[in-house]
Amino acid sequence: MKILLTVLVAIGMLATLGTLFAGMLGMARSDGSGERSNLLMRWRVVIQGITLVLFALLLAVSRG
Repeated sequence: MKILLTVLVAIGMLATLGTLFAGMLGMARSDGSGERSNLLMRWRVVIQGITLVLFALLLAVSRG
C-alpha cells in the first residue's frame, strides 16, 4: 500500500508541475482572453489538492 501511495503522490506532483507550466506558458503568450490559462490553473488546484490528500494518507499509513 505504501508503494502504491508513493507512486500516486509522485504522479500527482508531476501532474501538478506540468499543469502549472502549461498554465504559465499560456499566460505568457497571452493569445486571447486567457480562458485556457485560467482553466489550467483551476485544474492545477484540483490536482494539487488530490495530491495533498494522497500524501496525508501516505503519512497515516507509514505511521501505523
